[in-house]
Amino acid sequence: MDDGLAVSRRGVLMGGAATAALTVAPPLEAQPAPHPSPPAAKVAFRVNGGRQELTLDTRTTLLDALREHLRLTGTKKGCDHGQCGACTVMVNGERINSCLTFAVMHEGDEVTTIEGLGKPGNLHPMQAAFVKHDGYQCGYCTPGQVCSAVAVLDEIRRGIPSHVQEDITGKPRATRMEMRERMSGNICRCGAYSNIADAMAEVAGARG
Repeated sequence: MDDGLAVSRRGVLMGGAATAALTVAPPLEAQPAPHPSPPAAKVAFRVNGGRQELTLDTRTTLLDALREHLRLTGTKKGCDHGQCGACTVMVNGERINSCLTFAVMHEGDEVTTIEGLGKPGNLHPMQAAFVKHDGYQCGYCTPGQVCSAVAVLDEIRRGIPSHVQEDITGKPRATRMEMRERMSGNICRCGAYSNIADAMAEVAGARG
């Protein structure tokens, strides 16, 4: 055998190892997929008489905008499904469940929360009636109850009918039955319904 072609076993193994080291790339570490920034939008509205401008994730509910961004924590988060009424506020004079609507949908609107109805020493008549008649126990649902009660009496005053009226073409009256029906979307887990009805009746001047 020609000495120039002689190859030792050790040489073959070393050469193979070197070739493998050059041709096999080290595995790349898995990189997490980049998370795109959530879409944001500016919204301006009036809350309790003052102008507010926010830049929000477009998925932010009006409830979370009020509580988390404006620190108006009187409005409560109950079921977060629009079933309990704890989050009731008034938008342009109409009561709504603030957990079911996006804040960016209310550009230019007038929002009133429990903080905007009255202050200590100068309570709204409905707030004062709730205190007088003990229309609350734990108090958690009370802000939504009060906002809804104020809106209910305004609905009746404006002649908006309900399905418990005998004649829906006639002017509704602020009877206890009428007010109870209109308040049925506001749940009080403590069961203070009779006291709430008494408070509303006093403000409305209802007798029946």
